[in-house]
Amino acid sequence: MDITQIQETIPHRYPFLLVDRILDIQEGVRAVGLKNVTINEPFFNGHFPGYPVMPGVLIAEALAQVAAVAMLSSEGNRGKIGLLAGIDGFRFRDQVKPGDTLLLEMEITRMKGTIGKGRGVAKVGEKIVAEGELMFALANP
Repeated sequence: MDITQIQETIPHRYPFLLVDRILDIQEGVRAVGLKNVTINEPFFNGHFPGYPVMPGVLIAEALAQVAAVAMLSSEGNRGKIGLLAGIDGFRFRDQVKPGDTLLLEMEITRMKGTIGKGRGVAKVGEKIVAEGELMFALANP
């Protein structure tokens, strides 16, 4: 999926759309996304001057957006929004800096009604930079 297709699926927009491309998707099951991290990101102005590092919470949000694409691509969920409901056992293992390409892998591990859980891994190259579980709720806007 390119950026236009992503924007047709999830409601996020600049400066909070944190996924540039979806490389692989199994609707309702898993998705792999890509985020090209550039110095032009608005958060680098203050995080941190002279030592730009992508905030960990935004890495988790990028993974949540990839999960939302997987869930909202399913026929029965189109038009809904995904709301982040929890972050469990998350670990940030390395820094993400301008020039990095962030590979975002999300697998939906449980779905009960409108509440789901997924396991996410964020990588730069082959190195895991963050991983953990996210909970989400699907809602009608």
